[in-house]
Amino acid sequence: MSLSEAGGASSSGTEGALRSEAKAGALPALGFPSRERILKVSEAMESAGCDVMLLSTGADLPWLTGYEAMPLERLTVLVLAIGRDPVLVLPELEAPRVDTSLAPIEVLPWREGDDPIEEAVRIVNPKTAPLNVAVSDRMWSAFLLAFQSKMAGCRWISSSSIMGPLRELKDKAEIAALKKAADAADRVAAQLLTGDIKLIGRTEAEVSADISDRLTQEGHEKVNFAIVGSGPNSASPHHAPGSRRIGPREAVVCDFGGTMRFSDDPRMDRLSLGYCSDTTRTVMTGEPTGLFRELYEVLYRAQEASREAARVGATFHSIDDAARSIIRDAGFGRFFIHRTGHGIGIEEHEEPYVIEGNDQLVEPGHAFSIEPGIYLGADAGHLDSNDGDLVGIDRGTRSGGGFPYEVVGARIEDIVVATEDGPLVLNNSDRSLVVVES
Repeated sequence: MSLSEAGGASSSGTEGALRSEAKAGALPALGFPSRERILKVSEAMESAGCDVMLLSTGADLPWLTGYEAMPLERLTVLVLAIGRDPVLVLPELEAPRVDTSLAPIEVLPWREGDDPIEEAVRIVNPKTAPLNVAVSDRMWSAFLLAFQSKMAGCRWISSSSIMGPLRELKDKAEIAALKKAADAADRVAAQLLTGDIKLIGRTEAEVSADISDRLTQEGHEKVNFAIVGSGPNSASPHHAPGSRRIGPREAVVCDFGGTMRFSDDPRMDRLSLGYCSDTTRTVMTGEPTGLFRELYEVLYRAQEASREAARVGATFHSIDDAARSIIRDAGFGRFFIHRTGHGIGIEEHEEPYVIEGNDQLVEPGHAFSIEPGIYLGADAGHLDSNDGDLVGIDRGTRSGGGFPYEVVGARIEDIVVATEDGPLVLNNSDRSLVVVES
């Protein structure tokens, strides 16, 4: 079956049904949709004037075929060429892992001592004409350079320009999978918010390990991250949990997520991909300061406004601005130092990005995080009171520092899916400022 013959009717359903199924955690009884996806990729390639696509390690290959290549020094590449069958060139020792019932592709194993680059190039036959070739973003540079040396005269582009817009829009099965992953992460968040996950006296690393274990117990196959930042470390958005022991009256930012597969559900046996969770909650281990209460109230309103702005037809810039403007107007603008969100699917971070300047329109099926944060860092005491930030706000005192500002941060994060009926929020654990172990 050639790329141009890869057609098949895609599944359909109303947005209302999609929302009700996702809310209930229902998994549509769909087989792995490789045939439909190959058709869409073929159409997108032709629209972009792309003759050949080479997909190696990374998320594009499993999204299209259900097969996830190991990141080896041995080449694995899916060759997609207009007018011929898709061919997966891979090491012979990897061939038993490929389920050809999932994808209408030819499998071409290569043996030790073979030249897999030459095998793939022979399929492409670049001597027929100069070709426009799209290459996987995650292909190792050594492989790319080898392809370029054997395909002189070809024009090279990134596959993300073609694959990104397709992967961004989640179908019913993908949204249901994201919802199940979000529900599992919410159950761990609930354990944090109710105090079941002890904080005071434990190191950040110990709490991170505890959260990771609970994610696994709730069905995650893999933990992608479990950030725990306490006290001054709460002001570091991507803090690496370490040996610092959590004390009383401290902010603790917990940002965690992982990958869930659904092989335990007979309806999803053929969907071997894992889908990701990602959520953040900030708690206090005792009575917060007046500054932190104010900071958190601003953050809460900003995150709520951004969630509400996540509607079909809006721009991702406007969703970012819905949060950023509230934080800026409250005097904390300098301390919101990252984008508002990122796409999510089989990768924890993927397109689209909720960021200033992104005028891409939101479409039904877009799934992304809403996660504004405010981080009063160690340099806060050096601010000029005339710079427009922090003017007229009582900031309290940083313990032992002499600066009139705390070193503290907070973040709230949920995953949202855009639908015609409005934003579908997948995470629903308590977002209010919760005091644990007071």
